[in-house]
Order: sequence, then structure tokens, then C-alpha cells
Amino acid sequence: MKFNSKVLKEVIGAIPFLLLFGILIIRLASIWLMGPMPQDAYYFFYAQHPALSYFDHPPAIAVLLKIFTSILGKHVYAIKLADSLLTVAISISLYQLAIKFFPNQVSKKIIILFLSTLMVSVLSLVSTPDTPLLFFWALTLIALFEAIFNNKKSYWLIAGVLMGLAFDSKYTAVFLPAGMILFLLLSTSKRKYLLSVWPWLACIIMVFVAAPVIIWNVQNHFASFAFQGAQRMHAAAAFQLQPKFVAGLIGHQLFLLIPIGLIAIFYALIQIIKKYKNSWKLMPAETVFLLCFFLPLFSVFLILSPIYWIKINWMMPAYITGIILAGNVISKKWLNVQVVISFVVHFGLLIEVLFYPFPIKSDDTWVGWKEVTEKANAIQTQQHANFIFSADNYKTTAELNLFSNEFVYGQNIIGEHALQFDFIGTDLTALNGKSAIFLDSDPQFKNNDQQVEINPNLKSYFRDVKQLQPIIISFNNKPVRKFYVYLCEGYKPKLNNQTTELRHN
Repeated sequence: MKFNSKVLKEVIGAIPFLLLFGILIIRLASIWLMGPMPQDAYYFFYAQHPALSYFDHPPAIAVLLKIFTSILGKHVYAIKLADSLLTVAISISLYQLAIKFFPNQVSKKIIILFLSTLMVSVLSLVSTPDTPLLFFWALTLIALFEAIFNNKKSYWLIAGVLMGLAFDSKYTAVFLPAGMILFLLLSTSKRKYLLSVWPWLACIIMVFVAAPVIIWNVQNHFASFAFQGAQRMHAAAAFQLQPKFVAGLIGHQLFLLIPIGLIAIFYALIQIIKKYKNSWKLMPAETVFLLCFFLPLFSVFLILSPIYWIKINWMMPAYITGIILAGNVISKKWLNVQVVISFVVHFGLLIEVLFYPFPIKSDDTWVGWKEVTEKANAIQTQQHANFIFSADNYKTTAELNLFSNEFVYGQNIIGEHALQFDFIGTDLTALNGKSAIFLDSDPQFKNNDQQVEINPNLKSYFRDVKQLQPIIISFNNKPVRKFYVYLCEGYKPKLNNQTTELRHN
């Protein structure tokens, strides 16, 4: 991928070029400036407990973080550097994919559009399974292009391996073989491949490469497949219309792509419809290919959005080809506008990271985790407690495990399902009769008072529960976070909760 400032300034203006460079510098600096997000800590917890797969997601993100933290140490910057370098690889792969469809100049517009999105910042600075997923997604499309359009049979095998690795990253990868089959069905010139062994062999190879995930699920009563699939479909089947979910989806996707990016994708779709509405068979196979890896995934989540909350990152894989389509139609003027808006957004985020003028009323923040760990450890020593635990799904427990030298327990201590903390084989009966410090985050944080309503499960699992003074975390001398603290004595593990291995049918 050969870029120089002169070439890029021809694609966008001189000032937008400098602003784009500024965005990249902000991302680079944030690797060291930002604290750990709960997702960083949670997937690092994965890495600390190697397994074939995990309850929430497949193992690719754990392998990535394990490699970097083994080399660079248990540091926040090591985690974010791992994500950032893989995001660079995604960008290179996207460009290599783009030049297979459009001339060099258009491909440069595509990569500039991609780099200007907030999606790249999320992939770079917050550990999620989406980062390895998008990497293998883009590589899969390159391999499939070579196999289908250049008739290189070996690339079918490579595509199978890459689809398997994508599935080892996140279950959303099932849209890759689905998109491949859909394209071969729709393309009159390429449909012949369905009668050959190659696409089916690619699918078989995918299954073999995904074997670790399948084996883990077999060994654990298909817990992960049930959690990610059946349980969420059951929730969607309740069919309770929530218009605010649709508004939320549109809003956060506009924010994710820095609105011009998403608008350009829809503009590209409209142009395609106008051009081929009376002659669909004349649509180039290349355009059909790009649509088959955008529309299915995007449409499924869009259709589900009125009845189920779609998270901000779920549509990301669709944007690999969506942005390629958008980059082909976006003008220099609107690309410049996109970059300017993106710089304003990223500069605002930099101010937030440096000065935290608008405290986040959620545990999804990078602020205060190291300090609360230090204070919790001090309270544990002062109260002669044996262990620390939390019960806010996974966030506080994961962050404390990142910064603490001793193991911090999850909400399985009080009989609540604790995601991956249920699957690491900890023997809770070994804690029988011992005392603990319990932390309970108050994301809304309105005052320094003690908690009024105590978690009812505490008294069911401990002989005595006493509330201590809350931990207050300040940023630039301004109180921004609050954690309720309890001394819990005489732990009483339940018989059916002897280990944290989740046991269910």
C-alpha cells in the first residue's frame, strides 16, 4: 500500500489531510493516555485463562492479548497496542481488497473514508472480538475474490481456513459462508462453482479450523452457542416493539461512521437500485459480491432492531464492503467534510480522555480502575478479609483482576451467573467460612452517602454483612466515581454452587 502526502492531498484537500494525520496521532497517543476499558480487562482475563474457547466469545481475542502481554508485560498499553496493530492490518487488508474492485485513486478514497470513522478508533482502543473478526473477514473476501474471479483454486482452501479463523474470533463469521453461497446463487456467471467441490470444501475446512470452539461447546453443554444464539433469539421472540431501539441503532451507527460515512453507504445503495432496477441481471458480478457481504448482516440486525437492542459493534463486519461501495460514490467535497467532522469528534474525545469534563455515568469508562483496586486492596488488608468480589456482571471484577496481584471473584460468589468467571473451575467451597470485601459500583453517583438497598443475596451467602464507607474516585480533584463497600463475614457456599463450572442442561 503505497501512499505519500502528495497523492493523498489530491484525494482530499491539504487541510483535511492534516486533520486526518491529526486523527491518527490522537489514536496513537491514546494507546498510552487511556486507562483500560472493562472490555480490555475482561478479554485480558480470557488471556490469563487459556482455553479452547470461552463462554461469551471464541478465543481469537484472548490469543491476541496473550501474545502481546507475554512479550510486553501486564500493561494497559500492551493490550491497546495489540488492538491498534491489528487494526492497522485491517486497514491494509481493506485497501488490498478495494483495489481489486476499483482504480487506485478510488481505493485511496475508500481507505481515507475508513480511517476517518470512529469505528477504527473503537477497534484500535477497545478490546473486542470484532478486531480479529474484521481482520479475518477482510482476508477471507480477498481469498474468495481470487478464487472466484481469478479462478485460483488454492484460494478456496485459503478462504476456508480464514473463514474458520473468523469464526474463532466471533460467531458473526457465519455470514461469510452465507454470503459466499448467496453470491454464487445470484451470480449467473459464477453459479457454476456451486456444482464444483471448491466452495463446499471451503466450508468443510472452516468447520475443521473452528473445531476448538465446537469442542469447547460440546464439553460445556453448548453454553456459548446457547448464550449467543438461542437465548437472544428467545428474547427477540417476545416481540415487544421498542421504537427507541431503532432510533438508538440509527444514532450510534451514524456516530460510529461519522455520519457522512453511513449516508454515503445508503447513497451508494440508492445509486445501484436506480441503475439496475429494471435490469438486475446486468449488475456486475463484482457489485453483487460486495452487496452479498453487506446486505445480509446489515439487514438482519436492522430487522431485529425494533424488538431487540443491537449493540454498536454488531454491524461492523458489514462495513468492510459497505465502505468500499461508499468510497466509490463519495465526492472529494463530502470526503473532506467527513474528515473535518471526524477530527472535531476525535479532538473532543481527546479532551475527554485528558480532562474528563463530562464524567460517564456508566461502568463503561477507562477512569479510576487502578485507584479503586489500590483502595480495595488497602481495605482488604485493614479488615483482614480473605478475598474481594463484585457483582456487576463482569466489569468491576475484570478491572480489579487486571490491576490486582490476587484473584478477584465474580458474582458467582452469591449464586449469580458470572459469564466466563463461571467456567474457570474455581472451587468456591475452599472459601467456606472466610470473609470478603464486596464492591458495588454506583454509576449514577449523586452523593457520598452509603447504599440504601443492599444486594439481598449477600445475607444469603454470608453470616454477617456490614457496610463500610464508600470508595470515592476523583479525577483532577473532582469526584467522578463511587463504589459501595461491604465487609462480608462467614461465607456459606451453596451445595449446588461448589465450583464455578456452570452446570445446566
